[in-house]
Amino acid sequence: MASIDSSALEQISPAEARFEQLRKRAGFFLAPMVFLSLWFAELPGLTTTGKDGTLVHNEPAHRLAAIMATTAVLWVCESVPLTISALAAASACVICGVAAPKDVFAPFADYIMFLFIGSFILARAVFIHGLNRRFAYGILGLPWIGARPSRILFGFGAVTAVLSAWISNTATTAMMFAIGMSILAVFFREQGSDKPLDRRYATGLMLMTSFAASIGGLATPIGTPPNMIGIGLIEGQLGVKFTFFEWMIIGVPIVTIMFFFMFGYLNYFCPAGVPEIRGGAEMLRERRQSLGPWTTSQKSTLFAFGLTVFLWVFPGAIYLIVGQDHPLYQSVKDPLNEGVVALIGAILLFLLPGDRDGRAINWDEASQIDWGIVLLYGGGFALGSLAKSTGLAAAIGQGLESLLPLDTAFSMLAFGTVMAVIVSEATSNTASAQIIVPIVIATAQAAELDPLIPALGATFGASLGFMLPVSTPCNAIVYGSGYIPITRMIRYGILLDLAGIVTVVSLLHFIVPHLLQR
Repeated sequence: MASIDSSALEQISPAEARFEQLRKRAGFFLAPMVFLSLWFAELPGLTTTGKDGTLVHNEPAHRLAAIMATTAVLWVCESVPLTISALAAASACVICGVAAPKDVFAPFADYIMFLFIGSFILARAVFIHGLNRRFAYGILGLPWIGARPSRILFGFGAVTAVLSAWISNTATTAMMFAIGMSILAVFFREQGSDKPLDRRYATGLMLMTSFAASIGGLATPIGTPPNMIGIGLIEGQLGVKFTFFEWMIIGVPIVTIMFFFMFGYLNYFCPAGVPEIRGGAEMLRERRQSLGPWTTSQKSTLFAFGLTVFLWVFPGAIYLIVGQDHPLYQSVKDPLNEGVVALIGAILLFLLPGDRDGRAINWDEASQIDWGIVLLYGGGFALGSLAKSTGLAAAIGQGLESLLPLDTAFSMLAFGTVMAVIVSEATSNTASAQIIVPIVIATAQAAELDPLIPALGATFGASLGFMLPVSTPCNAIVYGSGYIPITRMIRYGILLDLAGIVTVVSLLHFIVPHLLQR
């Protein structure tokens, strides 16, 4: 689930809106109580025996425990914006003496911060110049799709998933929601009363919009913020770096399996009731033709985006072909760092010709990216780094390891994935990744298990929240269509949650170890 904004709240029921307001207000009471309780509590797990035999209490870790627990409460309740909670937590670490300012704020200069910035600017240009609409109508207007309901549902979902792998899930849903609503309006009007379109088909198309956007984000490192958060935490705490191409080797099969499963059950449970929809093919062709010829800005944006994707994938492909020790791979792995490549692509937009101000994008347009996610990552990563350096992560891991029967790699993977899915239903996907991934890493290390694959499971699981209108802004947007009964969203969402857990756990456990020989 991602952060709920005001527009999303307007599209959910009054009862759900009241629950959201209660949840936000609860944080103002729970957060201080949690902080004070932990600050003054006895935490025996943070006490060790010194060299002289005396008991030594780890004060920095104790203070950090109070700060992190308070931050987790604020993230779950969303009493204040997630970004503000993360920045407040980083500031509190300095004020409370957990670490020096330079150590607390060092993660804000991590290369993934610049991967966020560069990729967000590229996505902004794609959205501004309508490349996403051109792609969507280009696919939906293909003769193969025509006016057959099942093919339209499949093509619509595939377009949504592919777009969501490269631009914001919420932005993708908003655009495809508008397209889907216009398609349904034409379909219901053209079918008439003799062979009416089954309303369940509208439910399936709207759910496909939301679910495909959430699933598609798993395919690439930049597809959704939890991916980059997990990558950063894994590299920072385990020293394991995933290239763009390596992530896609894992993410694309997960997306493919989940998409076909989702299409299968939505197509079965949400039939159109007619073999062909009158006027459908003509309408889609007209929409595609209405886009007109390619503009200079679109061509420039496509070039910058395509070059960036190629440079992201190139080092990983070289690694798989020639190996890690080959001079060719060694010569490109650092210069073509993902953050540097993202900045190169973004800078190109300011140099290539365009239709506005003579360039593909200007700063006023580029500056409207989601800076909150960038800062949220920095604050969350700072907490994760401090948890490791102070010993708090190890203490949490040892405590969980002693309570839970997590003595195998498979059980640890399943635990991390399921916990991330559960938390993502209650709070944002981003917060779920920030909270669960460090805990899974620490717990696996305490159990003397390899934490890499369980951490990947938690990262992927953080994006699997499908049950409720408030689970993601994507769900809230499509719920506002009026075509989705809440019981169907819950029923189909649970089904997709379970399928996602099985898919992620199975692929990571049985396939990934063979794909990534580290």
